[in-house]
Amino acid sequence: MEIKSHSPLETKEKGKNLAKKILKDKNDKKAKVLALEGDLGGGKTTFLQGFAKGLGIKDKILSPTFVLMKKFEIPKNKKFKNFYHFDCYRIKGPKEISELGFNEIVSDPQNIIAIEWAERIRGILPTNKTLLKFNFLNKKNRKIWIKNV
Repeated sequence: MEIKSHSPLETKEKGKNLAKKILKDKNDKKAKVLALEGDLGGGKTTFLQGFAKGLGIKDKILSPTFVLMKKFEIPKNKKFKNFYHFDCYRIKGPKEISELGFNEIVSDPQNIIAIEWAERIRGILPTNKTLLKFNFLNKKNRKIWIKNV
């Protein structure tokens, strides 16, 4: 699926809508993993701000570039309990993420995990994931490809 966004507000709204769709999915018995790829400033964090809002998270969502990961509780949901936000921008390899308990986190069906700069850890990503690729069209417009793989 391909969607276009013409503003940061619209990008957040697209993220919020995807989160609501995921929360309604009762069939999946695995953690939900979003692998976000794209250029710096491409809209990944903006999308995740809306996504977190769609999950009901009230905390301010910033890219966890320096801490690599942040964990948030998903309120009032029976299936999903936690939202993990990873940022792999400054890592040197998958080992750094593995040391944070990544394998256990992606194995827990109560987790939703979003990974910015996922291409840097492609080798350890689970096979069941949603790939989101962010591309600039111009200063304000973005194209986002969403594919379940």
